[in-house]
Amino acid sequence: MKTAVSIPDELFEQAEKTAQKMGIPRSQLYARALDAYLKFHNKSVITNRLNAVAERSTLHPEVLASEAGLQALRESLKDDSW
Repeated sequence: MKTAVSIPDELFEQAEKTAQKMGIPRSQLYARALDAYLKFHNKSVITNRLNAVAERSTLHPEVLASEAGLQALRESLKDDSW
């Protein structure tokens, strides 16, 4: 679906450079960024992931939090090119 959005010039320029570095169209960069943002901020997904980690683990609560943080970080970086 095509849509028009307004963004600050500086953000547009950064996106343009990033898309060029990644070798992808600008629209694909925007789609990936929006997808990642929505997944990151979807509280039910986050809660479900944390619950899954807790169910699989017999670790202490402070270690569980660390493990969940690592898992969330890995998930957020899985499509990063660096």
